[in-house]
Amino acid sequence: MRKRDKKCVKSSVDEPKRRNRITVLMSEDEMRIVDRYLEKYKITNKSRWLRETVLMFIYQKTEEDYPTLFGEHDMRR
Repeated sequence: MRKRDKKCVKSSVDEPKRRNRITVLMSEDEMRIVDRYLEKYKITNKSRWLRETVLMFIYQKTEEDYPTLFGEHDMRR
């Protein structure tokens, strides 16, 4: 089966269009690691995977860093 034979998921009208570009440079070793991961888990859309991975990391970090009324030391007492 060719890649074009698969049905693409259409974006909904509510989703904003992606108009901003980010360029990332990687070494040969880093690129091999990423390519091996994508191949192992059969990920075909590299940009979607990268976008979701980065945004999930940022979201999780934001949740961890959310300000609280008390410091971590005080809450563990």
